[in-house]
Amino acid sequence: MTAVALTYLADAKVLAQDIQQQQNEIVAKYRAIEIGEFLEMQLPVRECLLEPWLPAQGLAMIHAYRGTGKTHVALGIAVAVSSGGAFLRWQAESPRGVLILDGEMPAITLQERLAAIIDKTALEPAAPLRIITPDFQEMGMPNLADPEGQLEIDRHLNGVDLIIVDNISTLCRGGRENESESWLPVQEWALRLRSRGISVLFVHHSGKGGGQRGTSRREDVLDTVISLRHSADYSPDSGACFEVHYEKARGCHGDAVKPFEAKLIDGVWSIKDLEDSTTEKVAAMLNDGCERKDIADALGVNKSTVSRAEKKARELGLIRGKQ
Repeated sequence: MTAVALTYLADAKVLAQDIQQQQNEIVAKYRAIEIGEFLEMQLPVRECLLEPWLPAQGLAMIHAYRGTGKTHVALGIAVAVSSGGAFLRWQAESPRGVLILDGEMPAITLQERLAAIIDKTALEPAAPLRIITPDFQEMGMPNLADPEGQLEIDRHLNGVDLIIVDNISTLCRGGRENESESWLPVQEWALRLRSRGISVLFVHHSGKGGGQRGTSRREDVLDTVISLRHSADYSPDSGACFEVHYEKARGCHGDAVKPFEAKLIDGVWSIKDLEDSTTEKVAAMLNDGCERKDIADALGVNKSTVSRAEKKARELGLIRGKQ
């Protein structure tokens, strides 16, 4: 073999080794686990930040029309999780760190609401509870659809188990809301956080059809989607009053996900099963002499629902006479 041929052969061996090394490096970035090994792994039990619907390493969304009470709920959740307390019908297992990203509320309003929650509930945060709000940012709020904005949030995650993003429209500025591709950078960020043991709760607006506004792709990776809705007979003078409906609740079922009504009265939340609330409303309207068809129209329910509520109301003695 000539010297030239030997040189080519040596070069080819070096090239082959380089290619093999590059392939090994590529493979090393991803790990495939054999089923036997996987089933024998001692994986940690998935805890819950807020029973029954917000797990550790969980992704969730609460959506509602403007003025329904989204931020009331988001702040109540933040205080409950950071204190190990309860909010509405939900209970935190232990104090966990929370970071609130508020994209639109004035700092003074945020301060007043948090102070009122802590005062009325007597829940004191025992884990970190941090707030990033526009009034204190010289460069504006970070864009969570942009890697630079995501990196800025990462600097504040020491001791944090839950990020509350309030809301998607102001903090995830990645294009048109109904375009699924514009959501991908935010989704990838949320999945990376989940892999690090951090949960994310997105707060969003409801669309015209009642579901969350924009692309349905947002819901694909979420564990839980909760809708806050005004009842059909709601009036603005009722204040913060809404129905809580579970639209998606991975791993939850039965009574844990029954809809209920929540009403804020003098800083304290009053909670009722939605069925009980409807029963009381039907009884009150029958006592006022309303026709059953008019009751169904006013409450946004069908006549069979009114009939069932009337039957229950009579059993409870809520209806006077023979209306």
